[in-house]
Amino acid sequence: MVEVLIQKIKENCTNVDLDVVNKAFNLAFEAHKEQKRESGEPYIIHPIDVAIILAELGMDTSTIVAGLLHDVIEDTDYTYEDIKNIFSEEIANLVGGVTKITKMEYKSKEEQQADNFRKMLLAMANDIRVIIIKLADRLHNMRTLKYMPKEKQKRISKETLDIYAPIAHRLGISKVKWELEDLCFRYLHEEEYYDLVNQIAEKRVERETYIAKTIEDLYGKLEESGIDSDIDGRPKHFYSIYRKMVTKNKSIEQIFDLTAIRILVNSVKDCYEVLGIVHTIYKPIPGRFKDYIAMPKPNMYQSLHTTVIGPQGKTFEIQIRTFEMHKTAEYGIAAHWKYKEGDTSDSKEKTFENKLAWLRDMLEWQKETSDAQEFMEGFKINLFTDEIFLFTPKGVVIDLPNGATPIDFAYRIHTDIGNKCVGAKVNGKIVPLDYQLKTGQIVEILTSNSSKGPNMDWLNIAKSNQAKSKIRAWFKKAKKEENITKGKEVFERELKKQGVHYADIAKGESYDKFIKRYNINCMDDLYALVGLGAIVASSFILKLKEESLSKDEKTKEENLNKAIEENISKTEKRKKENNYGVTVRGEDNLMVRFAKCCNPVPGDDILGYITKGRGVSIHRKDCSNLQNLIEEDPQKVVDVAWGVAKGVAYMAEIQVKTEDIPGVLSNIMNVIMESKLPLNALNAKSAKSNLAYVNIKVKIDTIEQLKELMRKIRKLTGVMDVYRMNN
Repeated sequence: MVEVLIQKIKENCTNVDLDVVNKAFNLAFEAHKEQKRESGEPYIIHPIDVAIILAELGMDTSTIVAGLLHDVIEDTDYTYEDIKNIFSEEIANLVGGVTKITKMEYKSKEEQQADNFRKMLLAMANDIRVIIIKLADRLHNMRTLKYMPKEKQKRISKETLDIYAPIAHRLGISKVKWELEDLCFRYLHEEEYYDLVNQIAEKRVERETYIAKTIEDLYGKLEESGIDSDIDGRPKHFYSIYRKMVTKNKSIEQIFDLTAIRILVNSVKDCYEVLGIVHTIYKPIPGRFKDYIAMPKPNMYQSLHTTVIGPQGKTFEIQIRTFEMHKTAEYGIAAHWKYKEGDTSDSKEKTFENKLAWLRDMLEWQKETSDAQEFMEGFKINLFTDEIFLFTPKGVVIDLPNGATPIDFAYRIHTDIGNKCVGAKVNGKIVPLDYQLKTGQIVEILTSNSSKGPNMDWLNIAKSNQAKSKIRAWFKKAKKEENITKGKEVFERELKKQGVHYADIAKGESYDKFIKRYNINCMDDLYALVGLGAIVASSFILKLKEESLSKDEKTKEENLNKAIEENISKTEKRKKENNYGVTVRGEDNLMVRFAKCCNPVPGDDILGYITKGRGVSIHRKDCSNLQNLIEEDPQKVVDVAWGVAKGVAYMAEIQVKTEDIPGVLSNIMNVIMESKLPLNALNAKSAKSNLAYVNIKVKIDTIEQLKELMRKIRKLTGVMDVYRMNN
């Protein structure tokens, strides 16, 4: 199985250590040997195919190895430390990063979704290769999605189209982006997908013949001009065609570029020379020429696009770019590893850093906003929206998100220009500040030294995060006294409402991070941020309160454990085993019973508590009832340990937290039946927010049986958590 991977590495990669790759394959093969995919195939096929995709992108040794190992921490007994010791910290960090993204729950709730995207941003910032591995993982999962239930196909496809395809686009990896979009289209709009496939297939032979003849003519003309070139015909991707039909309300006959002819040449000079030749052979359609060489797309894509009328009056698109531009267009950020060939020069690294400038801007901006809705809007603008290119009166190119206004333009030039902005001209004509700018326009900002500065309406007009941040900064500085008064009132009211004193909760790791992040040196700084709206008082106080309470509980627990240890050390004598497989230290001939509140089983950490007339009650150490009993009388605690059971079966109770969706209960029942554990009771109930809880009681011999059952249930569709019950 690994032979195909090795062959792909040899074809596409440079300086990859094949010994390390083989070592990773052997570990992954051993770790996943008992696992199967939904298709029934051995699980190892998935990590191998993920590694093959990474090899096709030309990634480095660490990335390919992490692709092979990307599921071992999540799905097997191997840990982060194991991977670090066997391979390296770099590879362990990549695998760990992918695991964290995989565990993210895709939900419609704004707060949860915002938190997920923040985590993804941080993972990308720490090492962009993490998200490239995740994209390869998602691509292979989409390729094998046909084995999943219909409902899961749609859910995964929507998540992919909303999140992962746009990320692939932003990173410039069109090779992955187009395939993800077409696969999502197939599962989300099955009828439209196959209808479009059939429409395109009807005239495919005729179209291919036409394109082949056109390519032959172009080759002849370019050879006459002495230009070396590589020309081919590229069919448009189905989702791209479908989106044009929907957004522009056109039929397939009205789509010009079902097929594009791509011309690759050696230099930028050749690109423009070829464009001139093309326009002398074929008549260009006005308004259909785009120069992405002079003004590259945000993902560094460069090419000349022109739509022309060819022989027989048929229209088609021609794309002209250099071979180097084509590599970047196909592989995007991955081309950094694919084509650097050991070149670590400053110019290469600077180019790489420039490609990630948008990511750094987003990270800076996300630190400044705590509002989930605002963050999500900004995230989508930065990641999903195309950009427009504008000119200053002196010809400097300014790029802004689509839908940007003169306010965005002003703040992009300079903060002072934005703060003093009183109007704008576009192509020499006065326009309102909420005017939506378009690519190619010349924008002039009108300023006045007597300007009172921005007003709050500008926050709704501005589209770029940069402009919004600078507007807020102005209000923060200009209205600090007002914000302090307002913020103090809100903050103190919230403290009273939650029943806490600030001095009692202003401590801990969260507090230290908070004051460092917002540069808070005194209470006035805090009140000003609350008054401005940069900090939500209720959520901030609640977070500090919860952390403070958890620390108090920890101290209380440590004191209780100390009292227990002291009592056990006083009574430590010999061990006496009983029929329940438990030894009681210090006492003979005592009855032993298992507490029903926590149902301890072999393998749990346990303690005994002497009761009146009922012998020793055995509890799990983390049992809340036991903690209450210890507080009353710690002298009754005795040390106990598991011995050899004599034909005893133990009752264990777990609770499953799941989405309230059809089929989830039957899936849980199937797992229990497959485990062959005796089922004592099962109770299911619905809750708010489309949730359900399933309580299960089973008889087991060892804690390992219970852990295995919980692990299998946790993997089911819709299941959010599985945990032991402790009444």
